[in-house]
Amino acid sequence: MSLPDGFLDELRSRTSLAQVAGRKVVFDMRKSNQAKGDFWAPCPFHQEKTASFHVDDRKGFYYCFGCHAKGDAIGFVQETENVSFIEAIEILAREAGMEMPAPDPRAKARSDRRGQLAEVMEEAVKFFRLQLRSGAGTAARSYLAGARGLNEAAQDRWEIGFAPPGWENLREHLTAKGLAEELMLGCGLVRPSDKGRRPYDTFRNRIMFPIRDARGRVIAFGGRAMDPDDNAKYLNSPETELFDKGRSLYNHAPAREAAGKGAPLIVAEGYMDVIALGEAGFAATVAGLGTAITEAQLQLMWRIHDEPIIALDGDAAGLRAAMGLIDRALPLLEAGRSLRFCLLPEGQDPDELLKAGGPAAMRTALEAALPMVSLLWRRETEGKVLDSPERRAKLDKDLRAILKKIRDPGVRSHYAEEVRRLRAELFGFSHGPVGQGAQGQDRAPWQPGTNWRGRSGRFKPAAAPSRSTLSSRLVGADERSALVLHEAVILATLIATPALLEEFSHTLEETPFEGEGHAALAGLLAGCDPQDSGAEVEAKITAAFGPAILERLRSERHVSLAPPVRRPGDVEVARLCLAEEIAKLSIQRGTMRDIAEAIAGFGEGGEEWIDHRLELSARARHTASSSGDSDRTEYDIAENGARIARTERSAFDEFAQMIGLGDIAKAGKPAGRK
Repeated sequence: MSLPDGFLDELRSRTSLAQVAGRKVVFDMRKSNQAKGDFWAPCPFHQEKTASFHVDDRKGFYYCFGCHAKGDAIGFVQETENVSFIEAIEILAREAGMEMPAPDPRAKARSDRRGQLAEVMEEAVKFFRLQLRSGAGTAARSYLAGARGLNEAAQDRWEIGFAPPGWENLREHLTAKGLAEELMLGCGLVRPSDKGRRPYDTFRNRIMFPIRDARGRVIAFGGRAMDPDDNAKYLNSPETELFDKGRSLYNHAPAREAAGKGAPLIVAEGYMDVIALGEAGFAATVAGLGTAITEAQLQLMWRIHDEPIIALDGDAAGLRAAMGLIDRALPLLEAGRSLRFCLLPEGQDPDELLKAGGPAAMRTALEAALPMVSLLWRRETEGKVLDSPERRAKLDKDLRAILKKIRDPGVRSHYAEEVRRLRAELFGFSHGPVGQGAQGQDRAPWQPGTNWRGRSGRFKPAAAPSRSTLSSRLVGADERSALVLHEAVILATLIATPALLEEFSHTLEETPFEGEGHAALAGLLAGCDPQDSGAEVEAKITAAFGPAILERLRSERHVSLAPPVRRPGDVEVARLCLAEEIAKLSIQRGTMRDIAEAIAGFGEGGEEWIDHRLELSARARHTASSSGDSDRTEYDIAENGARIARTERSAFDEFAQMIGLGDIAKAGKPAGRK
């Protein structure tokens, strides 16, 4: 549905995010400033006791400094109510007293027709349910109650029905209701005859399961044959204006509601698995409507839950389906969004497992669900003999090709690291620090792409890095120490110069602070008023965290000597310093990420590409550091903050000595250098 220009802006202007969020959270009024539209509360998106969830009611945005969730009122309703974008707009528009815009005439006509088709489908549901209670449905009721253990109440909950034998039962019933055959054909309930006769019923002698969309409208049916000799045991409605089987899920709306209350999302193979799991207390269960789960269905699942659990049948076909799903899911993975796989006992589906062991057995199987990377590794290595360099090289080549499918660089990097760890275990290498081999020898473990050929032509491992290299501040924990120092300078500068808080608010919100207490400081600073003085900001920090946090922040010499810290309140100097430190922080994080991917050995390409990336990273890092160094080489900073060229300063000092004003020149020298 398209919305006219300005509609969303008007909706946002009429909506108070604080009121919308206030229905889901309890604001900490000690930390909040209601007059300024500044509110703080424990985050509704993750478990916490402190108030790190920030709502800026004036700007209409929220941000959590703990889990980094962010958005506006529409996004908040989407996440907390588990609804679509349009549904969230409809909810907020009703509350704001705004009418949803009328669609254009063609869209309205399509909507009217879809509404007519949906009415026909509802009539079909009623017909099938009545038939299940009639004499024609006796065998179907016996099957449901006996083989499936579903009593009458359960059958009603799931709206299960029965399509009796015969070619025109449903068509005649709907015709008697005054419904046109054209609409029946549009719903897929009847099929055109190729013999020139009237349309005939699509479903005959089948137990019927209504399929509803995310809004609860009946869009299709699934039917299970009662005749064991039927060509198709299960039959779905054909695709129609209402139904696209690759973009639909069975039990979508109820599962979304249950998942929104904290239940894990389970993906089963068929209708009866979903019903059995739902009756056993696993309400957040869906099923695909075809032979394989599609990319569109994956996206629907991820809108319900970040990590669905795939619980397919414990047979060869179920395992093949799970393995095939991995390849479709890899390009779509994002941070925090993946799949887990519940491998059921061989030969059992969820319904059979529940009958054998009850809900406890199913719960145990779900708790043991494997992350996708584990099943991927199993697929690539199980049953293979990897006893030669050539076979191992083939495995490495295959793994690199698979990992290239992951578009998200962060996820790809972590997958590469896990694959390296699993490979080290498989071939007998320890997964300790680089330089420690399988038996603790002082050598580097094998990495794909490593050159093992020495000058003599024999294969030998690369030499271990020296202890001085391992202790360098350019690797390991010292790289993180440098990051923490850059963070400390940024925070100390903003504390000393609150006037820049609004200008650099994006830095406080988007930077994943790693230093001790840095994230908490950033959260408090984001809520401070740019009109506050440095002393007022320090007082707020001391009141919230005690004086030790400021002492620790300024204890590093790199921080205490920063020009904005030495001369608090100088906006221009602080702005320049912040820009430089933010750039260095960003480049250093990128460098560390590139090095991590290179060490992993399963990056985006071969050695040449890795070398190229590292060279670019080093060049960017050198540029960032040298830009400030050149200034420091050529200039001094006077007490008033002005930059003085060192050559001019030297000439002035010589002149002052000549005319007997050496003491004045000495007194005028800066206390430190920038």
